[in-house]
Amino acid sequence: MRTLLAVSTALFLAACSGATASPAPSGEGAGATPTTLAGDPAHPVVVELYQSQGCSSCPPAIKVINRLADRGDVIPLTFAVTYWDSLGWKDSFATPAYTARQWDYAHTAGRSQVATPQVIVNGRDAVLGSREGELNAAIARNVVKTGPAIAAANGKVTIGDGKAANATVWVVRYDPRTINVAIQAGENGGVTLPHRNVVKQLVNVGSWSGKAASFALPAAPAGLKTAILVQNGKGGPILSAAKI
Repeated sequence: MRTLLAVSTALFLAACSGATASPAPSGEGAGATPTTLAGDPAHPVVVELYQSQGCSSCPPAIKVINRLADRGDVIPLTFAVTYWDSLGWKDSFATPAYTARQWDYAHTAGRSQVATPQVIVNGRDAVLGSREGELNAAIARNVVKTGPAIAAANGKVTIGDGKAANATVWVVRYDPRTINVAIQAGENGGVTLPHRNVVKQLVNVGSWSGKAASFALPAAPAGLKTAILVQNGKGGPILSAAKI
């Protein structure tokens, strides 16, 4: 795993270029079939992959997220970051807003660096994206059933009553198709990476304080699916989420 600053030895176990990765735990190595611990489709867990097409550690994590894309108990999202665009290949989906979101998570958790490939599970757990067994376990333990109900109709999304909070309501638009990107330079030069659930739009539509409230939905680009996230602040836990 490549970090932008220092590597946290408690979490980040591999370097992106040339370093020797630590052995994967049993059931999580290449070719192994990790145990899938199912979540709850009625309360999907948000799984956010932060990756860059320019980082050689990211393809295994991209494959993991792609495998999650058809599960009903999760909302897997691929966020492309900008900070490795200088490695010889500029990520074709990257935007500074997604880099800023990963930094929001780092600052909230007290981490002094960001890294790829990193997965944030329901705004709580940070997991090395290529460790599928650890990710499945994090999904299972991060099911939240106490958050507010989410409903959408007539161009609006309604967040129901719930525990008082200072929450951000996000509208996320993502492409459910498999998008094959031929990388022509940099660390992954010559590799074609298949991406799924690539985030194309991330919009803060307002705040939710615990009382039922409705928010206008921004126009949806053609072909994209929509997820609604109710999040404590901007880098805190996901209180509720839904596909609409």
